[in-house]
Amino acid sequence: MSQTAASTSAKGQGSRPGLGRLLLEGRAFFALILIVAVFSFLSPNYFTLSNFLTMASHVAIYGILALGMLLVILNGGIDLSVGSVLALSGCVAGFLMGGVTLQVAGVILYPPVWAIVILTLVVGGLVGALNGVLIAWFRVPAFVATLGVMYVARGVALLMTNGLTYNNLSGHADLGNTGFEWLGFNRLFGVPISVLILAALAIVTALVLGRSAFGRWLYASGGNARAAELSGVPVKRVQITVYTVSGILSAIAGLVLSSQLTSAGPTAGTTYELTAIAAVVIGGAALTGGRGTVQGTMLGAFVIGFLSDGLVIIGVSSYWQTVFTGTVIVLAVLLNSIQYKARGRQG
Repeated sequence: MSQTAASTSAKGQGSRPGLGRLLLEGRAFFALILIVAVFSFLSPNYFTLSNFLTMASHVAIYGILALGMLLVILNGGIDLSVGSVLALSGCVAGFLMGGVTLQVAGVILYPPVWAIVILTLVVGGLVGALNGVLIAWFRVPAFVATLGVMYVARGVALLMTNGLTYNNLSGHADLGNTGFEWLGFNRLFGVPISVLILAALAIVTALVLGRSAFGRWLYASGGNARAAELSGVPVKRVQITVYTVSGILSAIAGLVLSSQLTSAGPTAGTTYELTAIAAVVIGGAALTGGRGTVQGTMLGAFVIGFLSDGLVIIGVSSYWQTVFTGTVIVLAVLLNSIQYKARGRQG
């Protein structure tokens, strides 16, 4: 064999994905299969359609938050405020469901559910936009800006409720504000509405990232913001947009969670920001930005959700659940580091 032919053969062999690379790049999928297999063996109640649908409705909360977090991480940032925005959004919805008193007119207004949803999404979007403006225009580091907004949003929720919980959010037919529980309890073709909302949002996000100019701008600015700006990418606009969208998605998650619980409290969503980050990282996204997919993030969300629910089903202490979740996050970051270092060497 000639030297050229040998070189070509070696390149061809090197380009073929080996078993190790296959396992590394598909780790979220294989982890999900392993989790389902193990818990199905440990509990006869795990591998049932009703249980999968119930677990999927729990995953929907994490998944919606993770979609917003994915956009932020692709941009090279981080959003620690999503859990607090979720709580604040739920409290805003609970406040509006209870009626808005107009002291001057001496009347109490009960907004319809559709108006409550829109107003709540506006609140979430404004909080997200605040994050984006602080980071893009005032150059506040994303960690610091979102950490501060996290405390502010949680504090506002506590002030609104005086530390209490809004209960009985099902509304009253005579007041015209019923239907809020539809998000949390209704099903379409046997599938929970929350799961369908997650699926719709995931599809839209994937299309935006893969087939729009904004998606190309996002990957470019996350990979190298300075180079992207010199290439004409509106980096600041992209930053503000991703944080605004993250806030809106957090508000949607807050509405879904409040609907499922038919109550809203200021302590809801505590540590959910860490769960969202974990889902994105487990799905293979790089915390340095510019690399990640919607498919991977969804797999990461299901890995965390199915693992948590499986531990509950077999009776594992909640303290051990925290340990397992933390271990999974560290392992995911380690595997991401190995994966991207290997790609760098190949490049």
